[in-house]
Amino acid sequence: MSMLTVRYLIVDVFTDVPFAGNQLGVFTDARALTGEQMLMLTRELGFSECTFVLPPEQGGHARIRIFTPGRELPFAGHPVLGTAFALGAPLQAIELRLETGIGVVSVRLEREGAKIIFGRMDQPLPTVAPFDREAELLVALGVERSELPVEVYDNGMLHVYVCLDSTEAVAALRPDMAALEGLGDLGVNCFAGSGASWKTRMFDPADGIPEDPATGSAAGPLALHLARHGRIAFGEEIEIAQGAEIGRPSTLYARVDGSAGSVERVEVGGSAVIVAKGEFAL
Repeated sequence: MSMLTVRYLIVDVFTDVPFAGNQLGVFTDARALTGEQMLMLTRELGFSECTFVLPPEQGGHARIRIFTPGRELPFAGHPVLGTAFALGAPLQAIELRLETGIGVVSVRLEREGAKIIFGRMDQPLPTVAPFDREAELLVALGVERSELPVEVYDNGMLHVYVCLDSTEAVAALRPDMAALEGLGDLGVNCFAGSGASWKTRMFDPADGIPEDPATGSAAGPLALHLARHGRIAFGEEIEIAQGAEIGRPSTLYARVDGSAGSVERVEVGGSAVIVAKGEFAL
């Protein structure tokens, strides 16, 4: 019986140095894999997400499937950006169009010589709604109140946002993970800051991610949340620090163009570093 060899890269995303940022496994040719095998490989690597590259179906450069250790996702930020870095070198493209479960996402790549140093992705425009379990959420986080309305954003991932009064309060959080898990498949984002500089932490225990080092899918809605509530201007880019508390410091950039009544564009950017390559024999 012949063995199937599946090659992968490990990419550290939202960092420009190895061994920081958010780890991502990129399986560069997943044509022979079933969805069940993709889930098993994601669990084996143990990262918050892995991507599986397939031939395009909608005119993009590639189609990708995204998995956490618990389930398949229609969209996620650091997997899209990290996959663009992994594919950008062999494809020699300035802009990559990656087909995801919620449509084609464009990633523009910036280079110094042959090296890709930065990428900017256009994210799906999120919907916004009040979060109807705010009281439970605040108790689970161990905080008394949010400085801004607690709202949930949906861009293919669900994210809820709680604004604290200082970055020190964000760093000091020790949430009740079992209580957060009871809120369902939801990214809980706690943040603080001012001007263009913000700090955030993201907890998603229901998806097998107690704390995430860098959450690209949450960065765009965070910029929108801040702009909608007057903390930043529309069109202003923010820099987001995340991951220091779990030893994976990350830097994300986000910007929203338009207005509260008409969001035109959500852009999230960052760097990534390919740190390893390997293969599985199945």
